[in-house]
Amino acid sequence: MRFPATSIALLTAALTGCTALPNAGPDPRAVETQAAVKVTSAKSKAVGIDYALVDLNKAVLNFVAETKATSLAGGFGGGRGGPPSLPLGVGDVVQVAVFESQAGGLFIPADAGSRPGNYVSLPQQTIERDGTISVPYAGRVRAAGRPVEQIQSEIEDLLANRAIEPQVLITKISSRSAQVAVLGDVRSPAKIELTEAGERVLDVISEAGGLSAPGAETYVTLQRSGRSGTIQYDHLVATPVENIYVAPGDTILVDRERRTYLAFGASGLNGRFDFEDSDLTLGEALGKAGGLLDSRADPAQVLLYRVVGKEFLSKLGVDVSRFTTATVPVIFRANLRDPAAFFAVQKFPMQDKDILYVSNSDSVELIKFLDVVNSVTSTASGVTSDAVSTRDAVRDLTR
Repeated sequence: MRFPATSIALLTAALTGCTALPNAGPDPRAVETQAAVKVTSAKSKAVGIDYALVDLNKAVLNFVAETKATSLAGGFGGGRGGPPSLPLGVGDVVQVAVFESQAGGLFIPADAGSRPGNYVSLPQQTIERDGTISVPYAGRVRAAGRPVEQIQSEIEDLLANRAIEPQVLITKISSRSAQVAVLGDVRSPAKIELTEAGERVLDVISEAGGLSAPGAETYVTLQRSGRSGTIQYDHLVATPVENIYVAPGDTILVDRERRTYLAFGASGLNGRFDFEDSDLTLGEALGKAGGLLDSRADPAQVLLYRVVGKEFLSKLGVDVSRFTTATVPVIFRANLRDPAAFFAVQKFPMQDKDILYVSNSDSVELIKFLDVVNSVTSTASGVTSDAVSTRDAVRDLTR
């Protein structure tokens, strides 16, 4: 059945000017006209974000898998060589023992005789806020920030004129200054006391009970002296040079960042999906979202939205001079009508916060329009005249 021009004009007016069609919310025109203040974009109503459209092919796969992994060793060092020294510090508890070569000296009474272990152990003491400890007949000795051997030598010199060939031994009972705080998604957050053996990042995480979240979604941040560096946990485990020594006063933050992506359009399921404890490819992400709907999807228009570094597009030979920022919004398009594209989507890695959109086919959009046309031009009485049908439809819709 053909529609006269007058009927089409009336139909168009009815469809564009009527608010009686089914709607799940307020009419868009009402939203705009009733707003007290309107902040709108350009006349074209465009968002105004420049983006690049990249078709998924073999050349793209050569570069898309390249990711810049963050580094701890590069920012802090400490991955090679020995562990850091642990000088005494404020709050440490120490015990000082003084040995003399024979009895009758300053600390060993004369009646003790010559015996192995002519020594006296002084009471345990905490290094004061001023960084000193007290030794009888030697006075207050600065200890904080100095290695044990240096302090022992100074006390021996101070006692040399009173004791008989004094030898001093300082034992660290507990260390408050050489500790590392491990916080976040570990089973037992705690302050870990460091030893002269040297502890690395994974050592202190292990002492805190290990991870309480999947390693693939966990990031480790090291804070030291106002600086910080972050690394993905799995990369830390797989790269021994990144497992650097920790130092007194460090803070280790273990943080889980749930990796998710969004799926919209003509996929079997719409919504937010978790990567869970594994990496995903584009093909796996499509499968997780229910695949493509045969009745709606256009296989040639599978779109992935992502923000990438400008250097990525430069490697593809794209002129990026019009983009003023270091990152560029990119839409990757996969044409699944091409059989080879199924191999490509299985190699294309998904990233956290990607947006996957499956477009409707043109035939679906046409069917939508024809459904509306049919609902307007059909009448209960079955009148076949085009003019009468259109008139009745307009009358019904405008009541």
